[in-house]
Amino acid sequence: MKILAISDRPPRRSILQILEESPVDLICTLGDLEFGDIAELRQIKTIPKIGVYGNHCSGKYFESLDIYNMHLKTFEYHGVLFGGIEGCVRYKESPYAKMYTQEEVEIMMKSFPHVDVMLAHCPPYGVNDEPDDPTHAGYVGLREYVERERPRYLLHGHTYPTETTMMTKLQDTEIVYVYQDRIVEIIAP
Repeated sequence: MKILAISDRPPRRSILQILEESPVDLICTLGDLEFGDIAELRQIKTIPKIGVYGNHCSGKYFESLDIYNMHLKTFEYHGVLFGGIEGCVRYKESPYAKMYTQEEVEIMMKSFPHVDVMLAHCPPYGVNDEPDDPTHAGYVGLREYVERERPRYLLHGHTYPTETTMMTKLQDTEIVYVYQDRIVEIIAP
């Protein structure tokens, strides 16, 4: 299954052009995008669209773009079960930002069901994050979930790992970092 994943910045070129050059089965947004960044998704009616909001998202554009909000939900497509968690670790007080304390995330993820692919804006703690920087620390509860449930894949944005710090595996889970746009090929279970 081929997925077009988009996160944190507008795609490098037109979404329609990307899809023309590389057809995909599914489109996933991973947050910190504005409506104008991905407005072309309105024109796409034949490819399912799923996503999670990031900490800088308005939280109001999924419906108008026909994106299914994956926050603490699951979505099955062609035998692959997807799950999602939005936002990042709370680093400031804001009634509008999608941010949660570590304790809140631990509670949210404690009984979340097993999925094949987890979509997250924020990565698991210790994976492509900056644990000493409250703005870019990963979710402890998400790491515990991945270690316990072992999804086949986890796609995330939010942070800025370098080539030397990039983690691509956590136990059995393939970690896929997305910045701007990336075509991801996953193998169905």
